[in-house]
Amino acid sequence: MVVELAPELLEILSCPSCHGALAVDHDRDELTCVAPDCGLAYPVRDQIPILLIDEARRPDGQ
Repeated sequence: MVVELAPELLEILSCPSCHGALAVDHDRDELTCVAPDCGLAYPVRDQIPILLIDEARRPDGQ
């Protein structure tokens, strides 16, 4: 599935954990925090970002 989110939406979304900017990872269908000390990855299901910290994948794969 290809993640297609409106650019306007990406501008206002931020990481719930650290409030850093999010970038689309098209290979994994998720939004990834670009803050170097965070890096949480949030899934996108049916074009809806799931911005719950409990649902996020940690950068180390956990």
